[in-house]
Formats: sequence, C-alpha cells, structure tokens
Amino acid sequence: MANNNTAYAGTSGVAKFDVGGSATTIASCISFTLTNTGDVIETSAMGTTARTYVPGLTNATASMSLYFVDGDAAQAALQTSPGSAAASIELYPSGETTGQKLSGEMIVTSFEISAANDGAVTAEVSGQITGALLVTNL
Repeated sequence: MANNNTAYAGTSGVAKFDVGGSATTIASCISFTLTNTGDVIETSAMGTTARTYVPGLTNATASMSLYFVDGDAAQAALQTSPGSAAASIELYPSGETTGQKLSGEMIVTSFEISAANDGAVTAEVSGQITGALLVTNL
C-alpha cells in the first residue's frame, strides 16, 4: 500500500464504470466528485438542556464531468443507464496504484450533454450510490 504524505495532482485520477460486467475506464473524464454523508438521529429527552444524537444511515452520491466521446463504451453505458439497475463505479482520485479506490454500486440519475459554439461538447453525469461506499487503500 502506498501512503500519501503530500497532495496528489488531480491529473492522475481515473473513473471506471461497469460495461458488460467489467470495470471500464471512462474516456475523457475532466473531474469527478464523490460526496459521502451520514445522517444523525436526535435522541434528546424532555428535561435535558442540550441535544443529543446517534449516527444514522449513510448516503453517497457521485458526479462526473466528461468531454463527450460517443464512441466510448463506458460513456455509452452511462448515457443509457438513467432509469436502469445499479452498476459498479470505481473512482481513483490519485491513480490506480496509489492512494484510495472508492467504489460501490451506482444508480445513474442523470446524463446531460452540453454543446456550445465556443467550447468542447461535454457531459455531466450524476448518480446515487446504493448500499455502502467501499474505500480501499491501494
């Protein structure tokens, strides 16, 4: 396992999505964001002067910005996934050999393509992780 003692460059990141049962690198990924949150449940009783809480359920979402490549199998799978069953997602913030692998089963909730006269065609992908987010140290 390679540990990080300094900041990683975002240029090393890799995003993969399930294509036919195989984790496939998503072409032309510009950036990704993974948000992992945890609910809290209030347990304050009458007569107390301070609120108390216990941990609740966790929730993770993922989003990606891509340069749109219509010939890429992973982008095509993402594009046709809204409304479909969950599929595997793997995010490597610092590359596939260093740092962490963030993975889980994701339901794609949206795939949006944008084109402008003065820029590249891009795609924005959003998804909901179902079940636990897995964090693996590489």
